[in-house]
Amino acid sequence: MQLFDTLRGHKATLEIPKDRPLTLYVCGVTPYDTTHIGHAHTFLIFDILIRYIRSQGGQVTYCQNVTDVDDPLFERANRDSIAWDVLAKREVDQYLKDCKAMNFLTPDFFPKVSEEISGMIPIIEGLLKNGKAYVANGNVFFDVSSEPSYGEMARLGGYEELLKTANERGNNPNDPNKTDPLDFVLWRTSNPGEPTWPSPWGPGRPGWHIECTAMSTRYLGDQLDIHGGGRDLVFPHHPSEIVQTEGYTGKRPFTRFWVHGGLTWLDGAKMSKSLGNLVFVRDAVLQQSPDSIRWYLASFPYREDFNYIRADAKAAEGEIAALVTALSAPAGSGPVLNVNDDVAAFYAALDDDLAMHIALSHLKQIITRINASSGTHSISAAQQQLRACAGVIGFKAAE
Repeated sequence: MQLFDTLRGHKATLEIPKDRPLTLYVCGVTPYDTTHIGHAHTFLIFDILIRYIRSQGGQVTYCQNVTDVDDPLFERANRDSIAWDVLAKREVDQYLKDCKAMNFLTPDFFPKVSEEISGMIPIIEGLLKNGKAYVANGNVFFDVSSEPSYGEMARLGGYEELLKTANERGNNPNDPNKTDPLDFVLWRTSNPGEPTWPSPWGPGRPGWHIECTAMSTRYLGDQLDIHGGGRDLVFPHHPSEIVQTEGYTGKRPFTRFWVHGGLTWLDGAKMSKSLGNLVFVRDAVLQQSPDSIRWYLASFPYREDFNYIRADAKAAEGEIAALVTALSAPAGSGPVLNVNDDVAAFYAALDDDLAMHIALSHLKQIITRINASSGTHSISAAQQQLRACAGVIGFKAAE
């Protein structure tokens, strides 16, 4: 399979292991306002990737985390006068309902940060021992000067651009405890009212990046096959994971392929919690079938940003109706309908950097030919092939 690796900046051959499961880690939700269509698009990408790999005889071990220890969650809990853990549980429960409605595969591991903090301490201690981090007034920071390649995935052009982007995404360059404004936190003292956990450096809580290093390595090992998420994680989150994980384990590369989905826009602005311009899955599935949402989201090149248009999403209902008709169409006694070329093109599209939008065009061709041949051709074999292809896209109608 050819798959685009963000770090390399081009497609490369992903060899599906024959003697072990392929390992996949996907950065999950911060549970304070879930689940919106942007989330659904990201997780659909990896859902289809897993289904495709399994259709080719491969195995996948899938870990997706929950970031239930993070600033946005605590800020929302404080705003709404609700305990942070109560808010997190409520939103995780809703997220799981949304995933079930969307027919997403269940991860093999679904760790929550709040339950994994003890595993982060030894990693931070190891980074200190290896000269990659330093302690300052109960905080621990990663020293980015110890890894000259830091941030290369983002291709931002230099230190000033890295710092500017990091600041836009939550970095505090004016923290007096830092040696360098770009250094990122591994352990921090908690703000008043926030939860704390014990550590060798005093009570506090972990930084965001170290959380994923601890969970991915615990459940999938020191080196991963694929690490994924939305394109907003290309910097600083994923580059920070790289340097701290490799700085701790000494093994390179941490991840063979970095896969990022495009961002979702609505009415000309990026769909985000901070802007409040969200389309929630729980509302969307009341207005149309989950299968039609899957079709619509899969109809865009996965690495590109796209503008969510409600009318277009609703129109995808017609594609699903045609699929259902084709799967249940009565067979005729005439010549056997041959859709082998369309089926081969369907799989070839997915084999070339998971081109879901192209695969859907071939799936639609199979559907159209079956419906046109119903009653005049023998279509049973074509229907079986259609069911298998539709199953790779994860349509509930094909089950």
